[in-house]
Amino acid sequence: MGHAKEGVAFAPLNIAVLTVSDTRTFETDTSGDTLETLLTAAGHHCTERKIVPDDIYQLRAAVSHWIACESTQIILVTGGTGFTTRDSTPEALTPLFDKHVEGYGELFRTLSYEEIGTSTIQSRAVAGIANRKVIFCMPGSPKACKTAWTRIIEEQLDARHRPCNFVEMVLPHAQTACGSRS
Repeated sequence: MGHAKEGVAFAPLNIAVLTVSDTRTFETDTSGDTLETLLTAAGHHCTERKIVPDDIYQLRAAVSHWIACESTQIILVTGGTGFTTRDSTPEALTPLFDKHVEGYGELFRTLSYEEIGTSTIQSRAVAGIANRKVIFCMPGSPKACKTAWTRIIEEQLDARHRPCNFVEMVLPHAQTACGSRS
């Protein structure tokens, strides 16, 4: 298990939230609400929220904008990770990744198994890095968003978490717990 390094300050990040849905509105987007509530409670900033239909090109356009945006460090995407005909988040976004965060999907499904059993194999949660931005894609339920945030993402976006975290990559001048692992 990781732990916090003393003497390292928390570094708030700018996080964009994208909900992939053909039917949700801002009034009914409980998954986006969940992510915004959790990330702001942790001390980060929700810089923008969007809802886009489950369309490969609209997904790529929205995420590409944030990848190119200098002030955005993290992109959270909820929805479109299943196997229905319209689910296309992995197909839309993985071509944008410079690097894949292979362990994220594996860990998400392991943790999700504790909650929903074998139905977790129907989640195609993925993560990657593009232009020094970390992109986490998770299923579209509030419970899945909470699992992803509280059990994986939150620690990885905390500069104090060691032995390593993503803050040093997205904020190269920030002091983090990475580096010496002693």
